[in-house]
Amino acid sequence: MKIVVLDGYTLNPGDLTWDRLMGLGEVVIYDRTREDQIVERVGECEIVFTNKTPLSKDTLLKLPKVKYIGVLATGYNVVDTQAAKALNMIVTNIPTYGTTAVAQFVFAHLLEICHHVWEHSEEVKQGTWGKGQDFCFWSYPLVELAGKTMGIIGMGRIGQTTAKIAMAFGMNVLAVDAYQNETLVNAQFKYVELDDMLANSDVISLHCPLLESTQGIINSINIAKMKDGVIIINTSRGPLIVEEDLAEALNNGKVAGAGLDVLSVEPAKDDNPLLKAKNCIITPHIAWAPKESRERLLNIAVDNLIEYTKGNPVNVVN
Repeated sequence: MKIVVLDGYTLNPGDLTWDRLMGLGEVVIYDRTREDQIVERVGECEIVFTNKTPLSKDTLLKLPKVKYIGVLATGYNVVDTQAAKALNMIVTNIPTYGTTAVAQFVFAHLLEICHHVWEHSEEVKQGTWGKGQDFCFWSYPLVELAGKTMGIIGMGRIGQTTAKIAMAFGMNVLAVDAYQNETLVNAQFKYVELDDMLANSDVISLHCPLLESTQGIINSINIAKMKDGVIIINTSRGPLIVEEDLAEALNNGKVAGAGLDVLSVEPAKDDNPLLKAKNCIITPHIAWAPKESRERLLNIAVDNLIEYTKGNPVNVVN
């Protein structure tokens, strides 16, 4: 069985092992692959793994030997799944590997916004504390989370895990989701309509998929419905936010802070208005990327392929 990995570097920059995959056949791994290199590199391979290298209908039509495409991520929009289905190519993804990592990263952003840990550390190192007349100082407002309300849009696995952490901090949770799991409801957690969540949340965290109904859900109209001084966290998909509208709200103080791990175009373009917005933390799409999470992803990808070879494909998305 011939296997090619088109863009293995993001998943494994060198701290993981490909040994399990290597044991399944003849494997070639590329760190990165341009679109004009795909057909040549896939060649006679039956199995293709991709993270962000796009496999369009036109490309798939030029790959008659391919029977299986493993997407090394949860999102699989890089593959034309319908074209793949028409060509009898099975497409799988990795649905659950990053739940704890992404939920943890929500609070990495939120706690930095609440306490400005890095900035205060830098001021200490620069001598500001040592030159002061008092035993302590702070240059930014400090925020306690207990008693605050977190609004969560999207209550899948990551949304639920985020809610549990929020409640452990003593926060109340207002959840918005089309599918409501009533077993989650308790004294700190309830489902509400979107407008109710927008009006009553101190922090809003996005965990919904990118759909026609959710694209641009954080826009000027919905921001106007929010509390003054709200904090917005996005570790889901960049296009959930109208970036010009969020930048304006940050700059005029309506939104006190934002923590973003995703943008509408990635990597970030120089003209993105959020790059210069006030009180905006932007990280380069790394919520999913702790070693433990990537190792889990790789193992699930190999397990997916093993099940396929047994005639029992799992995590199929087409």
